Amino acid sequence: MYKLKFLLYSFLVLNLNIIDANAYIGPGMAGGVVAATIGIIIAIFSLIFGILWFPIKRYLNSKKKKNENNKK
Repeated sequence: MYKLKFLLYSFLVLNLNIIDANAYIGPGMAGGVVAATIGIIIAIFSLIFGILWFPIKRYLNSKKKKNENNKK
């Protein structure tokens, strides 16, 4: 039990002592992150559009053909 408390306290002390990394992200890296993010967003919207639009289009075309056949 003593070891568990010691590990827990050690973990808390080590993780609460957070300092800044003073890291630099260059413009090339930032541009890549922005491009990847935009690409993922566009891919998600394309997936949703493809899943929703084509069945709706097929339904509307079949409904239009039924209306044309009923008019003749």
